[in-house]
Amino acid sequence: MKKNIFLKSVLILMIGGLLTKIISMVIKIVLARMIGTEGMGIYMMVVPTFTLLMALAQLGFPVAISKLVAEDTKNNKNLVFSVIPISMALNIIIIIFLLFTSGYLSNNLLHEPRSYYALIAIGFVLPFISISSILRGYFFGKQKMVPHVISNITEDIIRLISLIIGIPIFLKLGIEYAVCFVVLVNIVSEITSIIVLFFFLPKNFKISKKDIVPDKTNIKEVFDIGVPTTMSRIIGSIGAFFEPIILTSVLIGLGYSNSYIVNEYGILNGFVMPLILLPSFFTMAISQALIPVISKSHHENNLKYTKYKIKQAIIWSLIVGIPATLIFEIYPEVPMKFIYNTTEGIEYLKVLAPICILHYIQSPLTASLQAMGKAKEAMRGTLGGTIIRTIALLIFTKMNIGLWGLVIATGFSIAYTTIHQWICVKKELKKA
Repeated sequence: MKKNIFLKSVLILMIGGLLTKIISMVIKIVLARMIGTEGMGIYMMVVPTFTLLMALAQLGFPVAISKLVAEDTKNNKNLVFSVIPISMALNIIIIIFLLFTSGYLSNNLLHEPRSYYALIAIGFVLPFISISSILRGYFFGKQKMVPHVISNITEDIIRLISLIIGIPIFLKLGIEYAVCFVVLVNIVSEITSIIVLFFFLPKNFKISKKDIVPDKTNIKEVFDIGVPTTMSRIIGSIGAFFEPIILTSVLIGLGYSNSYIVNEYGILNGFVMPLILLPSFFTMAISQALIPVISKSHHENNLKYTKYKIKQAIIWSLIVGIPATLIFEIYPEVPMKFIYNTTEGIEYLKVLAPICILHYIQSPLTASLQAMGKAKEAMRGTLGGTIIRTIALLIFTKMNIGLWGLVIATGFSIAYTTIHQWICVKKELKKA
């Protein structure tokens, strides 16, 4: 029965992940062709800040709720209602922070004044993403994957339609307004997702007073799990946040033009990385399905079953990851031309493809650590990888090799983090 539930969850998430990945790729194609390489460059410079603030706003609540709901020892409705007020308070603080600092971030750190409005827009998007993620965490804990899949597909379709309609209108005002609109579109899509998730609540779903009164014990347990999980994301996001800052500062100092940096950065992070991480829809499906399964089996001290599911997840990830890597390595121009109608960036793709085999198994390993209550170990792996990435970025970028410094730093970071997570998982499973 456990096996059937896990397999069913993986298949649902895999099919849903494939569909959303296809729609996401269409969205990226639309973005690339409508706002161009320059617009993509500006947008990709904002994305690390977006990712960092998203991690802060969520504070690991979705993973924590998923784990605790899966263990089924708490009032699950109270878990959700205990964290929503805290999440909203965090979002308000972030909005205020962005209102006062976006000017400095865009002009002095990103060296791209046109990113100002997009940075402001991030703050108003985050509350909707936070609520949506908390609800998803609840359904994941219940091992109900269909609500997540349908809400994801729906929100991506709404996002795509909105972008096609809105971008031409905002482009008339300027590229900076178009990029800002790309960020703000998330409000509409996340509201759609929240509405869809509410439709999947049981018909007899009722909320009592004891459900909505915050419980200190529940809050403490959520924080105990969520904070280390969030720290992993925040550490990675901080590294990503400083990435364009370090890159632009060093390269401009070496004499590279801002237009070259924006163009190449857009190619690497707007075209190459999304393509090379395309198989991650499968590994993410496995990881998401793993958390409730591993949480429950590990909580019941069934370590043999835990070990079996983790091994199974790694094998499945490699079955998808290795063929994809071979295609990217041998025929890099084919997917680049087909998806983006360009061959720019194929050299970056060929170098990063082999190292990303490790990246494909990193997600299931990290999810396993979090599900086994080893979020701190996962955090240390992310911290080490981020430190290595930042140091390598500084060293190799100063060697006057353009964006290749970022490519090399990315490779070092992926290798270290994956190996660290593997060692920690193996150490925990030795108890079996």
